[in-house]
Amino acid sequence: MSLSPSSPHTSPSSASPAAAHAAGNPLLDFSGLPRFADFDPAQVGPALDALLAENEAVVARAQADATPATWDAFIEPLEDATERLGRAWGIVSHLNSVADSPALRDAYTGNLPRITQFWTALGQNEALFAKYRALRDSAEFATLSAARQRIIENALRDFRLGGAELRSPQRERYAEIQERLAHLSQQFSEHVLDATNAYELLITDEQRLAGLPGDARQAAADLAQAKGKLGWLFTLQFPSYFPVMQYADDRALRETIYRAYATRASERAAAPEDPAARAALDNSGLIDEILALRHEEAQLLGYPSFADVSLVPKMADSPQQVATFLRDLARRARPFALRDLAELREFAAGELGLRDLQSWDTAWASEKLKEARYAFSDQEVKQYFQLPRVLQGLFGVIERLFDVRIQPDQAQVWHPDVKFFRIERDGTLIGQFYLDLFARESKRPGAWMDDARARRRKHGATQTPVAYLTCNFQPPVGDRPALLNHDDVITLFHEFGHGLHHLLTRVDELAVSGISGVEWDAVELPSQFMENFCWDHQVVESMSAHVDTGAPLPKALYDRMLAARNFQAGLQTLRQIEFALFDMQIHSRAPIDAEDVQKTLDAVRGEVAVLTPPAFNRFQNSFSHIFAGGYAAGYYSYKWAEVLSADCFAAFEETRLFDPATGRRFLDEILSMGGSRPAIASFRAFRGRDPQIDALLRHNGMVEEGTAS
Repeated sequence: MSLSPSSPHTSPSSASPAAAHAAGNPLLDFSGLPRFADFDPAQVGPALDALLAENEAVVARAQADATPATWDAFIEPLEDATERLGRAWGIVSHLNSVADSPALRDAYTGNLPRITQFWTALGQNEALFAKYRALRDSAEFATLSAARQRIIENALRDFRLGGAELRSPQRERYAEIQERLAHLSQQFSEHVLDATNAYELLITDEQRLAGLPGDARQAAADLAQAKGKLGWLFTLQFPSYFPVMQYADDRALRETIYRAYATRASERAAAPEDPAARAALDNSGLIDEILALRHEEAQLLGYPSFADVSLVPKMADSPQQVATFLRDLARRARPFALRDLAELREFAAGELGLRDLQSWDTAWASEKLKEARYAFSDQEVKQYFQLPRVLQGLFGVIERLFDVRIQPDQAQVWHPDVKFFRIERDGTLIGQFYLDLFARESKRPGAWMDDARARRRKHGATQTPVAYLTCNFQPPVGDRPALLNHDDVITLFHEFGHGLHHLLTRVDELAVSGISGVEWDAVELPSQFMENFCWDHQVVESMSAHVDTGAPLPKALYDRMLAARNFQAGLQTLRQIEFALFDMQIHSRAPIDAEDVQKTLDAVRGEVAVLTPPAFNRFQNSFSHIFAGGYAAGYYSYKWAEVLSADCFAAFEETRLFDPATGRRFLDEILSMGGSRPAIASFRAFRGRDPQIDALLRHNGMVEEGTAS
């Protein structure tokens, strides 16, 4: 998931200096939803010219105003202007992620320094910092709502983290670091996308596709035909890559595509074949520089490491606390992971003839083991999850839990596959969202939620929130609807949990409504909470219909799925801990180069992993979460928030799944509160106590028989 600034579309925007240009430039039109059909990359520069000039004028007036700072006269004008800028740039950033093109990439990267420079200068503005301090110390502060007080306190914290207390030449160096980091992160992301798209594997012998499901074969054949080739074409896009790893009986085929995937954007990459082109996409040097600059930033701010800086606005107190949490969870999971691995190796040797289980074998052998133990395959289950029916089931869950209605809506979109919906309660619009669910070459990998605009109330009118929900599922094959495996269904529910956090907020203050102002290590709570509903029989039945017969998923098959829910949960838990501990360690020390990064990863694997990838694996070179996203020294958030989400879901288990009172409390105390109060306060208000790890361990099957409560 990624977060971005948002901007208003209500009356304040119509009064802005930029509004005069709105008719000709959709990026300057804040009267409604984004005008994607009218967008042209050439409009980015002129829009930013107008918006940056407007913001600089607002900042200048705020600095020059000698009267005591008040909320209405000081903060609101700044919010109005910066929100417009954030909303316009948010459209450009979103399109850069989902509709990449040479012209758009040039417009984005060409203007990124200007945006970075503005936000850095704003964060270092001593005059504004002083006015915020004065407002916090004034008599007015006590009269403000708790949400507004929190906004001011957050702003003071962010000024300090933004270098507002630095003096020359440290101030200028800090600004240089921010600009360079923004550029490097964008490069990292582009390299991963380009390296992913650079690789193609054409298979002309159909016998090599033994074991591969029909829809995966058909998708590969369709792709080959579209590119004027005969045979079956595979890529490193996940819907193309993973079926090979999971189902292809040809071990050499699995190894070939595994090596390509595991070495993307590295010195060992399989593509591009030209050494110079391959070197140009190698992220190793970017990793070195990113880590060095982050450490230098921490030193400038007076912190021992970037990890310490990262944790200031989070729930966790220190890198040591995070490491202790991760190692304790690893200790609890390790016996189950060892059991998982021993079972897999025994099965692979005895039933599959594989005595030297390798990384390119594990998904395939695990699928065979699951089929043997539970008498079903992911491919069998996939036939029951047609995307339209899954969406209907998902919407039904949300409507029952939170007393809302979800209806199709109309808006301009950036691709024909994108759908648009509205959420209402008692006929009143609450929010709207875009769904962009299928993989394509112009779209970065992964799944995420981003905000198009946030809720805000001003001049008596409420601006309703709008979200982007993005996944990378396999598109429809032939005349059939798109089919999802159960992991895809979980991903969809996960991202929609983020969307609900943004869309169902009742907070009217922009900077703490929805996902804004929520501690990063708590922001995964609603998303992971929603995943639990993918395992309820009533929900599964409602959103399943066999693609050929229309029959719901049989109870016997559901029971086998449920029995397999925690299949290899120990291995999966250790894998996430491995990533999180690696992230925290490389950000908790002095700058290290690519060789030391690899040594750190190897050491972490030696400490917590029971299944180690081959030496050529370069996972870190495509670890976009921490090098091109918002999870630097924060990947632990997934496990940290999973404790919170499991404990919250346990409240529903203690009553009944769709208990109206429990659903209303979750809405009132968690979703609707946004960042208007600390996340731990919201959790305690819902649960009536501090978090406990028991529910997480139980949900993951990591309790010994006879000890579960």
